[in-house]
Amino acid sequence: MGKYFGTDGFRGDANSVLTVEHAFKVGRFLGHYFGKKHEDGKAHVVIGKDTRLSSYMFEYALAAGLTASGADANLLHVTTTPSVAHVVRLDDFDCGIMISASHNPYHDNGIKLINGDGSKMSEELILEIEKYIDGEIPEIPLATGDKIGKTVDDVNARNRYLGFLMGLAKFSFKNIKVGIDPGNGSAWFLAKHLFDALGAETLVIHAEPNGMNINDHCGSTHMEDLQKLVVDNKLDIGFAFDGDADRCLVVDEKGNILTGDHILFIYSQYMKDRDKLIGNTVVTTVMSNMGLFKSLAKRDTNYVKTDVGDKNVSACMQKNGYTLGGEQSGHIIFAKYSTTGDGLITALKVMEVMIAKKRTIGELASELTIYPQLLKNVRVADKDKAMEDEGLLKLIESLEEELADDGRILVRKSGTEPVVRVMAEADTEEKCKSVVDRIVAYLEEKWVK
Repeated sequence: MGKYFGTDGFRGDANSVLTVEHAFKVGRFLGHYFGKKHEDGKAHVVIGKDTRLSSYMFEYALAAGLTASGADANLLHVTTTPSVAHVVRLDDFDCGIMISASHNPYHDNGIKLINGDGSKMSEELILEIEKYIDGEIPEIPLATGDKIGKTVDDVNARNRYLGFLMGLAKFSFKNIKVGIDPGNGSAWFLAKHLFDALGAETLVIHAEPNGMNINDHCGSTHMEDLQKLVVDNKLDIGFAFDGDADRCLVVDEKGNILTGDHILFIYSQYMKDRDKLIGNTVVTTVMSNMGLFKSLAKRDTNYVKTDVGDKNVSACMQKNGYTLGGEQSGHIIFAKYSTTGDGLITALKVMEVMIAKKRTIGELASELTIYPQLLKNVRVADKDKAMEDEGLLKLIESLEEELADDGRILVRKSGTEPVVRVMAEADTEEKCKSVVDRIVAYLEEKWVK
């Protein structure tokens, strides 16, 4: 993890932490770097953005930097992160850029970099970009004359992605009542178009983005409205997406929230039944619930744990040839169809299992027992030093001994914020609360300004 780029791109408060100058320099470097790989010196880069007020500003800054270095920039405009990854791969671009801060509030924004294979950009190249931002690399020459790049309106590429999604559906969704909450984000029009085209009776909320309401008490981080929509209208299922639609969570027919762990369990067993689960293995992260691990083991299904981040899940899957992996937060990777988490693909695949099994999503999820889990975030003055605090480490060790085999504790620093995340699982909610509260109290006393 570098100075500017965290586990999911360069993210921060727009024009404070992440500025237009940063975006311009990222564009300048990428245009020059990839241009050197072509005989004509011209790189080809695709850019997508979410619905944040500042996304337009960063789009133009990136495009200016790219074209000033002689690259051509194809603009998908408002679209999803996975659609950018899809277009990069399908249309043979040098790289892709997504402007989004995912589930963060509107005043934050981010720059996500995608390589030519549709995966996250390598750490080595990101470190070179950071050196250029900090002036540690000589200034890049400006393109002149006919060497200056151009921008191309490429909405058709986004439409081809929608066609690709439609082609993944194995069944008609006719007579299935579906609720959708795109969180006023990237999927605000794609999701409804997709489900309508496949025959579902679709009800959509929070699909009126105004630049400032993305993730505002809606989408995958605030699912109360979707739960109410599903219950009040007697819908069969509900889907909630985050700001750039690379994650998806589910509401069952009774209004219960189903996490990425539920999706991994349900779809892994569907694949296993058809001998499609390569290596009989599901890739998870350390944040997945103990109940998922126990339920998979009970059904003779292997699992691998990675560090938090869909980047780590994807790397493990690619290295070992695994076909299914993801995070509790709803980043699910179906390797046959995508190199990254794709909320819309996740929704399609959940629908597929429901229809194929002729069971409600609630019935399918009931086979997974979830342990009580509590997660609290503590904003600290220095997350690196906090994580090295000997007193904190001794407290965690003592609490782990108290829980023994009845639970577990995970304390980690955020990759994108000055935050320490404290998570506990146990066989009772009371134990979870006691453990988390004691760790949070220590952090607040020692490390909160």
